Amino acid sequence: MIGIIEPRINEYLSGLIPRRDEVLEEMERDGESRNFPLIGPLCGTFLLQLAIITRAKYIFEMGSGFGYSAIWFARGLPADGKVICTDGDPTNRERALQYFERAGVAEKIEFHVGNAQEIIQQYKGPFDIIFNDIDKQDYYQVIDLAIPRLRRQGVLITDNVLWDGKIVEPPDDIYTEGIQRYNKLIFDNKHFLTTIVPLRDGLAISVKL
Repeated sequence: MIGIIEPRINEYLSGLIPRRDEVLEEMERDGESRNFPLIGPLCGTFLLQLAIITRAKYIFEMGSGFGYSAIWFARGLPADGKVICTDGDPTNRERALQYFERAGVAEKIEFHVGNAQEIIQQYKGPFDIIFNDIDKQDYYQVIDLAIPRLRRQGVLITDNVLWDGKIVEPPDDIYTEGIQRYNKLIFDNKHFLTTIVPLRDGLAISVKL
């Protein structure tokens, strides 16, 4: 594996981030104790910035885990904003709802259990932001689902696109192959302008043209 950020730089950046509130820090400890991957505070701050910059009101998360990224997004929304969360595990939903209540954002969030690709088809949008963190081998499916549901200049954000550096090697599993396929397709897609930001495990930021 190849480090995405030089460890000393990562430590420096992490040291600049202010302390999170009690709820987010507890979620970070919760994720670490259960080996449950979270985007972490560096990426969380970036998601909050993107919500503010785009003046987002309507966000769809494809793969929400137990709600860490949703809290960052929700805090960048106006009072009448909404984050639609999805996850296949009902226990993640139950855990997330408790955190949302404690974080003071419960009224801004809906959480649906099931297949994100199926759930998003129940919505016409337009969404300001779609966050993609589904099973890696299925990443490519999100592109065609997102295009008609994102507003013009809306943003598709995809996590883990550098995949511990494995994307520069010949793929030896369906997840690496899926991410490589997605990266090629999203950069070639005429509907999007894409940049990969090398924070944590890589975020692809794709603006709908």
